[in-house]
Amino acid sequence: VQLVESGGGLVQPGGSLRLSCATSGFTFSRFAMSWYRQAPGKERELVARLPSTGGTTHYSDSVKGRFTIARDNVKNTVYLQMNSLKPEDTALYFCNAQGSNGITWGDYWGQGTQVNVSS
Repeated sequence: VQLVESGGGLVQPGGSLRLSCATSGFTFSRFAMSWYRQAPGKERELVARLPSTGGTTHYSDSVKGRFTIARDNVKNTVYLQMNSLKPEDTALYFCNAQGSNGITWGDYWGQGTQVNVSS
């Protein structure tokens, strides 16, 4: 199983970034996909979660209206479009996959991509 994030970097306040998480090794379409972030000295927090099918997309209050999570079940990739970025969005962003492999429950993480919002 692999989850590989990309797209992080340095951006000015008010700017935008698009994170990608390319996955392999599991049945992507059957897994809920999420983005988490962890800032220095803080706990990891859920940013956005997209169910496998149906259900409700969840966003944390701090990013609602600014971030959009989307998935491509052909490319086995999940995205996080981040607009109107603020300095408090600075963090290491992680991709997470949760779901059933048919027999076992899978809970997989990527290595993270760093986002820095600063002027």
